[in-house]
Order: sequence, then structure tokens, then C-alpha cells
Amino acid sequence: MIVHTPWLARIGDLLRQHAKTIRLIQWLVVGFYLVLLLIPAVLSLPPSEARMLDNITVFAQFLFWGLWWPFVLLSMVIFGRLWCGLLCPEGALSEWISWRGLNKGTPKWIRWSGWPTIAFVLTTVYGQLISVYDYGRAAALILGGSTVAAMLVGFFYGRGKRVWCRHLCPVSGVFGLLARLAPLHYKVDEQRWQANEGPRLATPNCAPLIDIRRMQGNSECHACGRCSGQRGAVALAARSPNQEILIVGEQPQHGHWDSTLLLFGMIGLAMGAFQWTVSPWFIALKQTAAEWLVDRDIFWPLQANAPWWLLTHYPQANDAFTWLDGAAILTYIGACSLLIGGALWLLLRVAVRLMNRAERVFHHLALSLTPLAGAGLFLGLSATTVKLLRYEGFVLAWAQPVRALLLAGAIAWSLHLAWRVISRHGANGLRRVLAFSCVGAATAVVGYGWFLQFWGWS
Repeated sequence: MIVHTPWLARIGDLLRQHAKTIRLIQWLVVGFYLVLLLIPAVLSLPPSEARMLDNITVFAQFLFWGLWWPFVLLSMVIFGRLWCGLLCPEGALSEWISWRGLNKGTPKWIRWSGWPTIAFVLTTVYGQLISVYDYGRAAALILGGSTVAAMLVGFFYGRGKRVWCRHLCPVSGVFGLLARLAPLHYKVDEQRWQANEGPRLATPNCAPLIDIRRMQGNSECHACGRCSGQRGAVALAARSPNQEILIVGEQPQHGHWDSTLLLFGMIGLAMGAFQWTVSPWFIALKQTAAEWLVDRDIFWPLQANAPWWLLTHYPQANDAFTWLDGAAILTYIGACSLLIGGALWLLLRVAVRLMNRAERVFHHLALSLTPLAGAGLFLGLSATTVKLLRYEGFVLAWAQPVRALLLAGAIAWSLHLAWRVISRHGANGLRRVLAFSCVGAATAVVGYGWFLQFWGWS
């Protein structure tokens, strides 16, 4: 259901009309981002008693991982990809340099729809190996490396377009899935567009390369407002947060990669990445492997001599990973991705088989777990927020109840979407109940994983 609200349309028009002001804001964000990224990378490690208000490294750590990333994710669920269109420093730099680059055509290999999933997996795993949340040099390598890559892609391809953001950004796939839940979107009236009536505005430069006339959802739209009011057919509007999952999700553009990223990446891989530091299973895995190596007089994997850009190596902070640590982290995260993602995949497959429906229904049903996947990412990232605030002396007694409410709410939302999707595809009676019970089991698997991290192992 679309809710037509003129004041929202006016906001979209204002974004179009004040494009120069938005560009200025983007450059301010770019400057702020570079200061927080580069200065901690060249400074010495902060002393153990350092606090965020008296040490720029600790302050940058809190802003990047305690505020920036958790609440950027949250903004996707509320406003769509507004961050991408208005504030993202990588997107702004990539678009800026693309106007001054070689303007080559985008090659077919870049347009492969699997890159956002592959990039998310590699970036997440590499970030854990070099402790990206804890050290300035690691953050500069991961985030700065991504920024340099975005600018290089912009320099070679796409005059004024964000080729990197559309095809290669490590979080583009995640943002696209979460933006489907946003209650705000740019509604396109295709019939009115074709009639070519309304204001004769300049042709908008759609940086993420969207066919505006046929745009149906938030997944790829950067919500920048450049097309607002175009031909009288595009307007910022409110909608049900379930709409895009239920309707547009019936024909997902990249169904296979969307469901793979959701089940194995945003849920399975992310849970392993957030959990390994507190998991007794990880400790048992590492101890068992160490004993096996010592019994066979194999000692080189127990040495902590890897460079910091390959494995965490900060002996001055008593924090250096051995080769065994690295192997154990890879094993644990990989096992979580395969076991949890595989369990969800199997349960959804059984649900679709019980519904006696086609392959595309699997991908549609998988999208119903988007709220739970988003909540898990927010819980994992905000754990750093809570840790850093407690280190500053805040008690935060409300943190656990809020986590429980968020997790329960996300499970309820995912179950509601699943029931609607199952019903939408014609399953009824016993088949509907059995298929829904499979999705219920899938949410229980995910819920139990987060329960262990925040309550079972604490």
C-alpha cells in the first residue's frame, strides 16, 4: 500500500533543488572521514587508560564502529539507501573522480551480480583476521583500501556514475536487502512517465545506473532525490515496510545471490565473525588443534610472527595472533557460515517442497528472513558500541532487555512476512502450516545463536 503524502514529495523535491548544498555536505563528510581514518593509522597505539574524549584513536574507534556502522545499517531500514546517496564518502569520491577519468565502458565481468556477496565475505573475514574494530592501521587498510578501489573504478569507468557502488561495493548487497524494508521510497508512476507530462526538468544523472522509469523498489536506489518530480511521475512516498518483500520480492532481480548473501553471509558468516571472540567452542577448537600440533612436534603454527596486515600483530599491546589463531578463526567463521546458512537453506527448501512450488518461491521465502538478518548485524555491531561505552564508565543496564526486544521483534516480523509469502503463493491448510513451521525452525536457529552470544556464554 502506497501512502501519498505531499510533504514527503516536497522533501524529495528539496533534495533535488539543493544539490549543491548536498555536494558541500558530502565533501565535509569526506574530510571528516579521512581525518578519522588516517590520523589514528599513523599515531602510536593509545595507552590502556586512554578515553575517547582525550585520545583521537579511541574517539575514531568509537565513531567508526560504535556509531557509524551500526546506525548506517539502521538507517537503511528506516530511510532506504539515503546514506549512499547523500553522505557516503566512497560514493562521493568515486562519482567525483569518474567525471575526470578515462570514461571507459563498464566491462561485463564487473557487472557480474555475485561481486557484492563475494566482497562482503572477503572483507568480513579479513577484518576479523587483522582486528579491524580495534586498531587504526587495520581500519585504514580495510576502509581506505575500499575507498582507493572505489576511486580507481570511478577513474576508469562511468562518466559521473557510481559503478563501484552498483556492482562492487562490499556492503552494497547488504544495504540493498535492508533497504527493501524501508517505509520510504521513490514511487514511480510508469504510465505518467510515458505520457511525458508534468515539469520539464533536466534529465537526472542517476549515479547508481537505474532505469528510473521501471524502478519498483529501494534495493538499488540511492535515495538522492535527483529524479524527484521528473515528468511528474517520481515522488518520495511512504509505504508499508512489508511491501517490497511481498510484492517486488516475487521476482527478485538476483534471486540466487540475494538468498546466498542473506543466509550464508548476513546470518551465518556474520554470526561467526561476531561470536568467535566469546565462544567456548572456538577456544576448544584452538586448544585441541594446539595439543595435536605439540604432540607431533609441529611448532611453527604456534608462532606469532605474521605481519600486522595479514594477522593481528601488536606485541606492544600484548595482542598478536599466531598462525594457529588465524586458521582457527577461518575455520570457525567458515563453519558457522556453512552450518547455520546450510541449516536455513535446508529448512527453506523443505518449506518450498511442502508448498509444492517452483524454485523462485525459495528466493522469495528467503527474503522473509531479512528483518532477522538485519537485526543480527545491528546486534553484533552495537556490541562494540556497548563495550566501548562501558569502558567509558557507563553502566547500560538496559542493553540486555533492549537486545531481547530487538531480537524478538525481528523474529516476529520475519515470521509475519513468511506467513504472508507462503499464503501469497497459494499454500493453504496443512501445507501452509507445515511450511510455516519450517520457517519457524529457521528463526529459532538464528535466535538461539544470538541467545548464546549475549546470554548463554556471558
